[in-house]
Amino acid sequence: MRIEPFIIFENDDFIAINKPSGLLTIPDRHDNALEALSTLLKNKYGQIFTVHRLDRDTSGIVVFAKHEAAHKYLSQLFESRDVEKYYLGLVTGELSEPSGSVNAPIMEHPVQKGKMVTNAKGRPSLTDYEVQEAFGLFSLVKLRIHTGRTHQIRVHMKSIGHSIAVDELYGSKTPVCLSAIKKKFRLGKFTEEERPLLNRLALHAFQLKFTDDKGVAHTLEAPLPKDMQAVLQQLRKHKG
Repeated sequence: MRIEPFIIFENDDFIAINKPSGLLTIPDRHDNALEALSTLLKNKYGQIFTVHRLDRDTSGIVVFAKHEAAHKYLSQLFESRDVEKYYLGLVTGELSEPSGSVNAPIMEHPVQKGKMVTNAKGRPSLTDYEVQEAFGLFSLVKLRIHTGRTHQIRVHMKSIGHSIAVDELYGSKTPVCLSAIKKKFRLGKFTEEERPLLNRLALHAFQLKFTDDKGVAHTLEAPLPKDMQAVLQQLRKHKG
């Protein structure tokens, strides 16, 4: 896999990548190291430093540092919440309020490994949301996370009854198909089964805002992937 098409921005200190869904940010113990973004970058640059991560199934912007000083500065920036982090998510249903905040602590699920839950005993977690477009069946929501808990957006949206679409862990793994959007849908004459428009987690990290150690303000954006764009195109077309 070539990394070049996914580079959004690069300077002497850091590089920003538009990570495709399904790719790990860094290798984990169970997966082939070749499948991780950090490994692909190390192959190109020799040395690379991980600043933050995205879930495997979440697409969007990830920043890596090119040297130790940049790594230290950027890591502190993320930890002190001096980075504005915005996501776009397709959630199930229509929200009763066009905007709001979910301020609910998050902890590990007491039984299910790898799953998180909202619980008073958890760590403080805050997510702001703002509905961009509502389609009945789904809504496109802009989300800002003020804390960086594992699966934060997914857990918070589930907690208010609007899970991220195609979220096997916190909602439904049912893919988004045209037949669910278009009322008089018919399969093509020579088509035996429908191909989903989207069959992965409908969550995309689309924007980061921060000021670097030289005082330069950065607004980095990762365009929406084609699969999410395709769903939105059909939702707009068949709205109402």
